[in-house]
Amino acid sequence: MNIYFVCTGNTCRSPMAEAILRAKQLEGINVRSAGVYAMDGGSISANAETLILGNELPYSPMSRQLSKQDVQWADLILTMTASHKQALCGSFPEAKEKTFTLKEYVSPHGSMDVSDPFGGDLSVYQQTFSELEQLMDQLEKKLLEE
Repeated sequence: MNIYFVCTGNTCRSPMAEAILRAKQLEGINVRSAGVYAMDGGSISANAETLILGNELPYSPMSRQLSKQDVQWADLILTMTASHKQALCGSFPEAKEKTFTLKEYVSPHGSMDVSDPFGGDLSVYQQTFSELEQLMDQLEKKLLEE
């Protein structure tokens, strides 16, 4: 299964989610991430990189823009917010059936958005990283049940 994580700039949430899930080394699971408004080849956030490296997770240090090729590659697209989902489905209506917010897919109650640490200090990023760790555990459980 090919899983594609999408956020705004592919500098904080989606690269952290990608790194956490990739580190689980789930058989048959391939992971990529991108941003709706990302710049190809930009650097991910220093705080996101600090947390990823501090947890010794495999990762890509460069941001990627959402692409038609990756949308076609993906079996499941998980966005960080409802607005990311709306933007993606507006650009790629053919992907609507396989696109969900991450929270909608793993735990459909309450807010559908993963908190955005952009511009925050390391403790703000740590909160989002912890939230993503919990969500990746829930995602892993759901994937293994299917």
